[in-house]
Amino acid sequence: MALYTTTAAIPEDAERLADLRVAAMRPSLEAVGRFDLHRARARFLDGFSPEQTQIILFDGMLAGFAVVREAVDHLYLDHLYVLPEYQGLKIGRAVIHDLQRRAQSASLAVRLMALQGSPANAFYMRCGFHLRSSDAFDNHYEWRPSVHGGA
Repeated sequence: MALYTTTAAIPEDAERLADLRVAAMRPSLEAVGRFDLHRARARFLDGFSPEQTQIILFDGMLAGFAVVREAVDHLYLDHLYVLPEYQGLKIGRAVIHDLQRRAQSASLAVRLMALQGSPANAFYMRCGFHLRSSDAFDNHYEWRPSVHGGA
């Protein structure tokens, strides 16, 4: 797995993380004709919670971020973005693997959604997530821990 570290986000990180989200999402949103700079930033900023946000560093450089929200019966991966120049280094897979280990130890499912038409859909399915449902724009996925203890 890729070597990465994380650090807790602080309120002052909001703007740079919104910019990172736009950089990471722009190709997928443009491909489906839904790119809107204001909407892409606002969706993140309106729900920004530094307490639930981990900044991903690769060789000490900002590579991405993840937001995991805890519910009673599952962990919700609300955001996982890796900057384009760091994609392909297995950082995202390592983050997912660590999240799955956390969920496994707590006997919780992991849920998330991905934009229809985004390469993220194939990525999450390769990581063991199963399609639960779809709506007009997004696919909703879930991963359940193994009863045998493997992620």
